[in-house]
Amino acid sequence: MSTTHSTTQQGGEAGPVVHHLNVKPSHTDGHGHARNPGTDLNLDWLDHIQANFSAIERRTKTLGGRRSVKKQWQAAWLLRAISCMDLTTLSGDDTKGRVRRLCAKAKHPVRTDLLEALGAQDLDLTVGAVCVYHEMVPTAVAELKGTNIPVAAVSTGFPHGLSPMPQRIKEIEASVKAGAKEIDIVITRAHVLTQNWRALYDEVAKFRAACGEAHLKAILATGELATMRNVAKASMVAMMAGADFIKTSTGKESVNANLDVSLVMVRMIREYFAETGYKIGYKPAGGISTAKDSLAYLALMKEELGNDWLSPELFRFGASSLLGDIERQLEHYVTGHYSADYRHPMA
Repeated sequence: MSTTHSTTQQGGEAGPVVHHLNVKPSHTDGHGHARNPGTDLNLDWLDHIQANFSAIERRTKTLGGRRSVKKQWQAAWLLRAISCMDLTTLSGDDTKGRVRRLCAKAKHPVRTDLLEALGAQDLDLTVGAVCVYHEMVPTAVAELKGTNIPVAAVSTGFPHGLSPMPQRIKEIEASVKAGAKEIDIVITRAHVLTQNWRALYDEVAKFRAACGEAHLKAILATGELATMRNVAKASMVAMMAGADFIKTSTGKESVNANLDVSLVMVRMIREYFAETGYKIGYKPAGGISTAKDSLAYLALMKEELGNDWLSPELFRFGASSLLGDIERQLEHYVTGHYSADYRHPMA
């Protein structure tokens, strides 16, 4: 990949960023890997899962400093972060107008003048998906028609997941019928807290069956699972039951995504891939609001899982405010100055 443009940062030269991206950072219709069919529930496998919290902390504390990127490399990584973003609105006062504006931003996440200055105007850069409540799925689908950006719907009694099972199944089916290509389900936390792995497996398997061709992202609500070992086991059970992605949080818990819990979950993804050959996606959500945060998560994915997980097919940020800060950082790279938030409106 090459570009004929270069960027000039006030106070010094900065090179073009596009050649630092080895994969075109836009969403594609297909996935470059076989979909996870799930496995039988293997309790012996679960019994061997451990989580050493001290070792987890030592590992994650190295990410912010030892793996820092600067200048054009940082700009390139930030463009990659945008391509892996589930642009989200999940508020009680959501309106069709807000969702339409969000979809417009999803299609054009960075101002044209910035893309031109970065030499990235030909990337067809979009976010990974737009995530909304079921009520807003038809609006989002209509606004994104003609693009490759999928609509993701939160489902199954989001965020608590305590509505009756038949109702949760119907909710999934309704969102798929309305055009959602991805379904973010929430698990019953009590199944994890009581170590009822069969109940958790059966629940996720039913949700996966209801999704049909739509991809299932299993939200574990890790902040409510008490221990890292519970997080690890819940991750593995969700994958055994056929989850295409595992996701940290609804964004509504008191503790949402962080690097410690992310390390546990991606290590389970790595173990599942080594055992089955199927690649599972990962989505940290809630509390990721700065460009610096996004770089740490990208570094974690690259080091723990490799370059295949640096694409929207296998990695997503659940974010609503992250894009604004990334765009400000990109403007700083181009001009040498930080701009006001209002120059990068979200909706």
